[in-house]
Amino acid sequence: MSFTSDGSRWGDVYLAAGARGVSACGDFLAATALALALQQAGAGGVAVSGLLLAAALPLAVLAPVTGRIADRVDSRKLLVVAGLGQAAVCAALAFAEHPALIIALVAVLATGLAVTQPTLAALLPAMVRREDLAKASGINQTAGLIGVLIAPALAGVLVGQFGVRVPLLVDAATYLSLVVAGLLIRTRRSPAAQPTATATVSWRLRDDRLVAVLVGAIAAVVAGVGAINVIEVFFIRETLGASTTVFGLVSATWTGGMLLGALVFGRLGGRWTHPGRLVQLCLALAGLTCAFVLAGAGVRHALLLVPLWFLGGICNGGINVFTTVVMAERVPAAARGRAFATMGAAIQGAGMVGYVIGGPLVDHFAPRPLVAAAGVAGLVAVVACLPVVRRAGREIGPLPQVGPRRPLPAGDSVGA
Repeated sequence: MSFTSDGSRWGDVYLAAGARGVSACGDFLAATALALALQQAGAGGVAVSGLLLAAALPLAVLAPVTGRIADRVDSRKLLVVAGLGQAAVCAALAFAEHPALIIALVAVLATGLAVTQPTLAALLPAMVRREDLAKASGINQTAGLIGVLIAPALAGVLVGQFGVRVPLLVDAATYLSLVVAGLLIRTRRSPAAQPTATATVSWRLRDDRLVAVLVGAIAAVVAGVGAINVIEVFFIRETLGASTTVFGLVSATWTGGMLLGALVFGRLGGRWTHPGRLVQLCLALAGLTCAFVLAGAGVRHALLLVPLWFLGGICNGGINVFTTVVMAERVPAAARGRAFATMGAAIQGAGMVGYVIGGPLVDHFAPRPLVAAAGVAGLVAVVACLPVVRRAGREIGPLPQVGPRRPLPAGDSVGA
């Protein structure tokens, strides 16, 4: 699967992780600041869901294009150009005032993310040996989550003290970390280095039943529970009467749990090598995540959400690590950009189902029963996917052959 044949390049892993952490902090700082600004301005659930849709739609719709770009264009060039473009767009966003213009600029910003996400995801397996992938994935997830952990609390403070412009200008500066990483990371994915492999591999999701089942199952769960992303701000701020600072702190606890989950499962992931078992573990963790969301519907004070959101985040972190390992093991190296873009598109598309449903519902129903409904919907999706996941795990075979009737090199098959 074209992992590095030399020792793992941990310097590159930490550079990529650092860039992810800084840019993720900026992403969530801006998202939280904009959501709070809309809520304080009296905008309803439709406006908040429109903002979330603008951030998610390009990742879902543009995946066929951005995945191929990630596989066919030099990774260094992509990170530098996309980082500069995102910094410029976010600077413009800081001075935008009309909601329609804000949503449009958020969509443009997400277009850059649709390029950089599969580029960085496909680079990671090329940096390390196969046995180090779970650890490297844990480091990468941890760095991103540290950034996300800081962002909501920081946004709550900055919006309360300075308004929305300052957090957005900070976000613009964070995108320059992608430029620095692109220039310093030695590992590169370039079609010039592997012209034959890139030209011949025509990977499709349905080529590998296990990967298809993994992506479908996670997307189904996200579709069920995804409305919580719209409902949460109204549940915490209005139903539970919390301040913007408390909202930021409560939101950060989920990310704190993801941080611990990435660390723990990143170190344990190397002990579970069977891809079918990893997919089953992903579904089990997804079920626990939805259960904690359901339990959150019954709390009477915002701070009581902290332990539930923390435990849900731990499960979420484990899912992220295991999905990265399965995708890297099962997908040919020259097609990883497309594979990670396809997975991102499926999850983002599923999340948009929740955004579309959640926005109008918040305007017509109380947030508390909607939180419960989101948890129940996620659990229903887990139960529905369980038989398919178990069957796919038992039937796992060698990797599919991809490309125009050209067999993969010996040693590229990963089986039970």
